[in-house]
Amino acid sequence: MSESLERAHETIHEHANHGDGWARGVAVLVSVLAAVLALTEIGQKTSQNAYLTEHIALSNDWAFYQAKNQRSVIRITEAEVLASLPNASDPAIQARIEQARDYAARMRDDPAADGMKQLADQAHAREAERDEYAHRYHGYEYAVGALELAIVLASVSVVTRIRVMSIGAGIVGVAAAAASVGIALHLL
Repeated sequence: MSESLERAHETIHEHANHGDGWARGVAVLVSVLAAVLALTEIGQKTSQNAYLTEHIALSNDWAFYQAKNQRSVIRITEAEVLASLPNASDPAIQARIEQARDYAARMRDDPAADGMKQLADQAHAREAERDEYAHRYHGYEYAVGALELAIVLASVSVVTRIRVMSIGAGIVGVAAAAASVGIALHLL
């Protein structure tokens, strides 16, 4: 917890110990907001880690795709070079040409394994998943900021004795908590 939040929390407790019911209520509000903030930050970090995990897996998929593409191009080039030889009609050379073309075709599309087509489909699916985690992370980021603002407003309301600030803190806190729940349930 930051130093300013700790000071505000101490001030609230001082006022609450002097029998001020309103300050006690604000202390409870700050405690609830802090608990919701902690849970929201857990969701935020989880989304961030999932984003990074998917991003790394996605990079691996595209690297594998590029490697298969290079192998395919090499085999296509091999077939073309062999076909341009003066003795290209030789059955042994024709067999090598056919093997090279078959290999290149398997690199491009191999439903039994991971051909380039399958890898591209897998990578596009991962991109969508990664982008969803990034969206959730940013949503949590806004909710965390709003909860921190609500805690500050509630703390300042006790120090300044401006009660409408505590009402504003409650409204901002409820909205941020609702957003956090919406993000967790994939509604936002």
